[in-house]
Amino acid sequence: MHAHTHGHGRRAQLILSASAVATLAYVALALFMGLRAHSLALESEAGHNLTDFLALLLTFTGVYFQSKPPTAQKTFGFHRAGVLAALANVVSLFVITILIVVDAVHRLAAPQPVATGPMIWVAAIGLVMNTVIALLLESGRSDVNIGAAFLHMAGDALATALVLLGAVAIRRTGMNAIDPILSLVIAALIVASGWTVLRDTLNILLEGAPRGMRPDEVRSELASLEGVAAVHDLHIWSLGSHAHALSAHIQIADIPPSQSEQIRRRCCAMLAERYHIRHATLQFENTACERGESCQIDPHHPAHNHDH
Repeated sequence: MHAHTHGHGRRAQLILSASAVATLAYVALALFMGLRAHSLALESEAGHNLTDFLALLLTFTGVYFQSKPPTAQKTFGFHRAGVLAALANVVSLFVITILIVVDAVHRLAAPQPVATGPMIWVAAIGLVMNTVIALLLESGRSDVNIGAAFLHMAGDALATALVLLGAVAIRRTGMNAIDPILSLVIAALIVASGWTVLRDTLNILLEGAPRGMRPDEVRSELASLEGVAAVHDLHIWSLGSHAHALSAHIQIADIPPSQSEQIRRRCCAMLAERYHIRHATLQFENTACERGESCQIDPHHPAHNHDH
């Protein structure tokens, strides 16, 4: 059974494009005012938001390609485009983190005076902008690609709030070292937000079982269905964030194809309803596989025929 869902629609693309324009404008503002105010935290905020801008652009690209239907050459469609975009987002996060940490360490050794006024009002603008964008993206965060952009914006909203609080603290205490310390906190937030996305994207690219799905449990569910004697050579992987695929050998009785079709329908219906697997390739066999559980095919053994 082959059934696919495509993309997130024009609404997601509109939100992403508008958010990217707003974020780029804020990057220019934060960088300019950070240089004028001698605030490393504000400059780091500009760098962090620059990665957000790239994340939104990459996510827009991923959503666009995920919406494209399969072709004769790309038979699974373009689901992996979104996953690759998410991976690029995470890499950009980690690169900017290294730059922030290096600058913060240098600034801690020689703190510089900071103009807190620009820090306060620029951070306030950024907090509102990042919060609004994160809320707009929140509904699609289950997608690893949209989720990467959401984490960028949500993490940056938190970082901007810290910059705002830090500016107030510097103004009241005169402790300029608060500025590079805030930069290190922002770096830690970047790493924490990016780790989950990195783990999920690598799992998809390595064709691991979808997070939270247990293959042994799926095997047991299939084996418990009426007409199924045994299940082996089970493989489950993700094409993208929402698209999962499965292949398996299903042992059944020696019955006519018209009767085995009913078993196939039961298997596919269960997989779609319980596990959201809508791309299943099931090979029926009426005898136990001679090569055991793995059913590995090699040149010295005839390949199995597939009954879909």
